[in-house]
Amino acid sequence: MATSLALHALPGIPMVQPGDDLAALIEAALARAGLAFQHGDVLVLAQKIVSKSEGRIVDLATVTPSPEAEELAARTQKDPRVVQVILGEAVRVVRARPGLMIVEHRRGWVMANAGIDQSNVAPLDGTARVLLLPEDPDASAETLRARLAGAANAAIGVVISDSFGRAWRRGTAGIAIGAAGLPALVDLRGNPDLFGRTLEVSIIGFADEIAAAASLLQGQADEAQPVILVRGLSWSQPAMGAAHLVRPASEDLFR
Repeated sequence: MATSLALHALPGIPMVQPGDDLAALIEAALARAGLAFQHGDVLVLAQKIVSKSEGRIVDLATVTPSPEAEELAARTQKDPRVVQVILGEAVRVVRARPGLMIVEHRRGWVMANAGIDQSNVAPLDGTARVLLLPEDPDASAETLRARLAGAANAAIGVVISDSFGRAWRRGTAGIAIGAAGLPALVDLRGNPDLFGRTLEVSIIGFADEIAAAASLLQGQADEAQPVILVRGLSWSQPAMGAAHLVRPASEDLFR
């Protein structure tokens, strides 16, 4: 168990564009900071730079809203084109009210607006654009982990983070939507507590806790610190992706 952690915001990460080499940008930022990977380091990347590098950008001028999107847009007071993009990423609409749509994303997350975002996405030729979540965040994390770990000859983890609202609580918090090289969940069931009682239900959202810590430095507005190096963690359980953090419908008491 770690007794202290160090979090470093890597400096000088530029505005990422489609096709940019994130690994090369990170290696350059590490060099600027005078840092090198050590075994057990975890790199946390804000979802936006991963999505941008993968070209997950939609020009709203190319979107034609469906009748369903038009009806939901009227109810939510949203741009019908944005609603259409949200529907394209969702398997069902959970709730809709003025200013907000809660949907189940096709990857299982229940979230606002399917993660579709316009903040910090520059228009193109005067036309608004929106940013989608990565196509497969766990695969994106693994690709980056393999590239960086191989170059540094160090066993590291990678987490892709996003800001989520939480049922029954105000405010957003960072969570992991992608992970590689570490266990997204740490199962403590069967271990003893301080008094020898066997733990029966304790499963830790390890990747989520790492994402939340990094979010304190990443910020939500103009901080421009999308990549955080977390140092001091340790784990013994096998690696598993962030997809394992999504609660199966069979365990969901609220569906």
